[in-house]
Amino acid sequence: MSDSPAARLQALFEGHRLTPTQRRIAHCMVRRAADVPFLSSVELAELAGVSQPSVTRFAVALGFDGYPALRKHLREVAPAEAAVEDALNEYQQAVEAEIENLRHLAQALADPGKVERAGRLLAASHPLPVLGLRAAAAQAYGFSYFAAKVHPDVRLLDEGGTMLTDRVDAAVRAGATALLCFALPRHPREVVDALAHAREAGLTVITVADSPFAPVAAHSHVLLPAAVGTGLAFDTACAPMLLGRALLESMCDALPEAQARLEEFDAGAAARGLFVE
Repeated sequence: MSDSPAARLQALFEGHRLTPTQRRIAHCMVRRAADVPFLSSVELAELAGVSQPSVTRFAVALGFDGYPALRKHLREVAPAEAAVEDALNEYQQAVEAEIENLRHLAQALADPGKVERAGRLLAASHPLPVLGLRAAAAQAYGFSYFAAKVHPDVRLLDEGGTMLTDRVDAAVRAGATALLCFALPRHPREVVDALAHAREAGLTVITVADSPFAPVAAHSHVLLPAAVGTGLAFDTACAPMLLGRALLESMCDALPEAQARLEEFDAGAAARGLFVE
């Protein structure tokens, strides 16, 4: 298990049955793991978009007497890294944070069982719908681009609106059994609603999200967390991208014809002079 602040928070929350509001607070705390030990209950409530009493009840649900006791615990276990971070500029700090996210992902993948199961589910779904809106659209597009080289029918769902539910329904009618979703902050309500509909329609929902406590968690059968970097004006998503590639590898392993399809593509690309070497 990683020793990062985010990993310590996730370990603290594991094993507790949290309400939707409490999951929202947990999600916010994981995203702001370095700052949380120094936030008041009012500040945390504002960041999470909940009431201050909800933060207090959350702390009690974790086994503390109140939020001050939770904050005291977090300060005691927080790593003393401030001096090192102060010596780095904001861009270097963002890179170091992403390196830590990747380390955490590597440790999570020490047990590849969930990724292997997800790969088998994705390989077996014909067609395979891949959902990602707004910030997650690039992740969904990248996965779909490569997946289409080995999977016979990949359907990219990267636009919201009233047609999104129709496209999910069309995939189900065509024989889809699973849906892959990339869900990154800020989480669009459309994605949460689409996953709820996909479950009701009988699809197995596999989600790559930034946290086990993301709003999409309740609508996912298989949730694969990969943290995003929050040190710059816009989040960075190296870990979710790499986790998507790991899913691709697992899916290829479950598709007997994957290697033949790749070789066929390479031959065709060479014949057409598709790439400049």
